Amino acid sequence: MRFHKECLHCKKLLVGRTDKKFCDPQCKSGYQYQQAKEQPERFYNKVDNQLKLNRKILKAYNKGGKVTVRAQVLIKKGFNPNFFTHYWKNKKGDVYLFVYEYGFLKREEHNVCKYILIKWQDYMRKKIPLG
Repeated sequence: MRFHKECLHCKKLLVGRTDKKFCDPQCKSGYQYQQAKEQPERFYNKVDNQLKLNRKILKAYNKGGKVTVRAQVLIKKGFNPNFFTHYWKNKKGDVYLFVYEYGFLKREEHNVCKYILIKWQDYMRKKIPLG
């Protein structure tokens, strides 16, 4: 008794084992890819993808170590400031949000929203006393 009479992906007639579902490995792979595309993206994947995109954008615009860029430019590229990995507070009290090694600080100058972009430095590491 055969469970599946045709390939689940290409619908060709199956020959061989009775529990066979696909005619070849390519059809199996194609079917699994199609199934994955139809399912909604998992929360973890959304966050991870946005973090990767944010890092890529910050890296592309921060060639000099410290740069100021209009927020609108970054946002048009897909940057979302709500996704970051950690933060650092300087002595002035400014809180830089970081996406891995690339940081940003939101500023408003002359009614234009901008981001100051920096790169993580060793001196930013907070020293915790051991005793």
